[in-house]
Amino acid sequence: MISVEEALKIVLTVGQKLPPVTVSLHEALGKILAQEVYAPDPLPPYPASIKDGYAVVASDGPGEYPVITESRAGNDGVGVTVTPGTVAYVTTGGPIPDGADTVVQVEDTVSVESEAVNSKQVRILKQITRGLDIRPVGCDIAKGDLVLKSGEHLGAAEIGLLATVGVTTVKVFPTPKIAVLSTGDELVEPTIKSLNRGQIRDSNRAMILAAAVQQQCDVLDLGIAPDDEEEIEKILDRAFSSGIDILLTSGGVSMGDRDFVKPLLEKRGRLHFHKVCMKPGKPLTFAEILPGSSESRGENKILAFGLPGNPVSCLVCFHLFVVPAIRLITGWTHPHLPRVRARLKQSIKTDPVRTEFLPATIRWENSDGSESSGFVAESTGHLISSRLLSMKLANALLELPPGGNLIPSGTSVVAIIISDLSGFAGTSTLPSSMPVCTTQKSNPSEFDLGKSEGPDYRVAILTVSDTVASGMGPDRSGPRGVSVVNSASERLGRARVVATAVVPDEIPKIMELLERWSDVDKMDLILTLGGTGFTPRDVTPEATKKVIQKETPGLLYVMMQESLKVTPFAMLSRSAAGIRGSTLIINMPGNPNAVAECMEALVPALKHALKQIKGDKREKHPRHIPHAQAAPVDTWERSYKSAAADDVTQETGCSCSH
Repeated sequence: MISVEEALKIVLTVGQKLPPVTVSLHEALGKILAQEVYAPDPLPPYPASIKDGYAVVASDGPGEYPVITESRAGNDGVGVTVTPGTVAYVTTGGPIPDGADTVVQVEDTVSVESEAVNSKQVRILKQITRGLDIRPVGCDIAKGDLVLKSGEHLGAAEIGLLATVGVTTVKVFPTPKIAVLSTGDELVEPTIKSLNRGQIRDSNRAMILAAAVQQQCDVLDLGIAPDDEEEIEKILDRAFSSGIDILLTSGGVSMGDRDFVKPLLEKRGRLHFHKVCMKPGKPLTFAEILPGSSESRGENKILAFGLPGNPVSCLVCFHLFVVPAIRLITGWTHPHLPRVRARLKQSIKTDPVRTEFLPATIRWENSDGSESSGFVAESTGHLISSRLLSMKLANALLELPPGGNLIPSGTSVVAIIISDLSGFAGTSTLPSSMPVCTTQKSNPSEFDLGKSEGPDYRVAILTVSDTVASGMGPDRSGPRGVSVVNSASERLGRARVVATAVVPDEIPKIMELLERWSDVDKMDLILTLGGTGFTPRDVTPEATKKVIQKETPGLLYVMMQESLKVTPFAMLSRSAAGIRGSTLIINMPGNPNAVAECMEALVPALKHALKQIKGDKREKHPRHIPHAQAAPVDTWERSYKSAAADDVTQETGCSCSH
């Protein structure tokens, strides 16, 4: 027997991406892009108005002006030039006429009746800054920008981007064709109403065909084959010559004298393994049918999986091995199934020898945003390979290490996600897709009724890690960051983590979340964890610097001082920090302990910082006093406490305005 890890590594090493095909825009949804897409022209292609209002010359200031032209969305905006002392009416999206350098929204104007025929007058009520409410050429997308990268999944937004840049046909990795065969003398079609002694209805074929369709595959139903070597070989020959990419059989791969699938696969190709140290699914067989050994499609090899005959074993092996293989050949960059940590609802005893994959329902449970919030796992029933009821409602497989030990309830274990997490009882907030991105509420009733008072400051935590994003390792930093922030909630002015996410070490994906959390979700504080070192993939500071508008180097200095107390390697950190709009963004290390150390160092000043960013001028803080004029220490401490008891804790020992 080989381990699960070794078996999956073999499958993903043998598998190869299918040759790309060109499809229309309307056929591309759900596919993986096989080319890079660049913008042929800027968006917007002309200076455009953000609001309905008047295009003016900013230096004119408030006053009454004649409206000399109109510029509406869809017009070319060419013709009349706005000169000082004149204005033009513009609608949202309309081109900005030549000469105008800003837009005054309608709300800041009043129409003025004019006695002159065909003459309109408007009164501008406010002094407007130059450039306000104008989208410059290319502010959304510059000419030549990389819009989509090869390997990206094409969802609705990506289809919209393709249309935006005028791409109507695109190269994608094709949908694989999968053939499914059930074997066994005992099997009959599900349509049979009355079973004879020794017969059972074939559930595996219907189940695996449905599972393959869920993975957006084209399927070929090969029916049921008896335990007859010659008959099975004929069916396999027809399948191999039908242009399939993957063959899935169920049954006939164990140690019985009429289990013919394994020797037939070995005869037609290369057998890689036939036993895996796992429960259920031990007799899993994997082979590759090489190009030239059959009339397979083009030069593609065929991946052949001999799935176990027991239904639970069959479906578990499909999720753990076939789904990653499908993702690999269809172009996924990270084909592994996502993993999260979940707390056991009940105690479970592990298998003495084999790694066990226990079907379970996992759901997110809130505990007022405390450290105990997280995924909770509940077994769907006693695991018996033949008992398909134990897979009912399962949305995850709990990966339990061997040893024959009793794992007590409340223990955190790895849960492999195998289906959508939404719709389960008790689930209030969930990741919509993986990598995990959750939105947490400070109170369960807030989700249902919208009446609960939220935190004063909303915090988002972003884990930046290729390993965690691909599902190859757990996120240890993110949960630690949530715990640290929530435990310091009162000292931060009722701050609470309301969103978490995981992204790979890629600048566009980091920037996308930072911008959305800042501009759309209006977070007060964003903490990024990881990606601040010297390795080529450490790009979090670069992404952050592209997003922030003001730098805050003092925060980095404090974190560096604190970290140097622990390790001299802290000097290798390249963290960035700054402000975007009304959001403070801070890069922190990826090490969970370092996150706690750095956060503790910043807590005394963060509440004050967040208030200032919000524009709270009433914020009291200790005034900077020249040393020559400074009062004795005890006098200073008394005045400090009086002025800033609500904002800065005594342990800061800081005599400046920060």
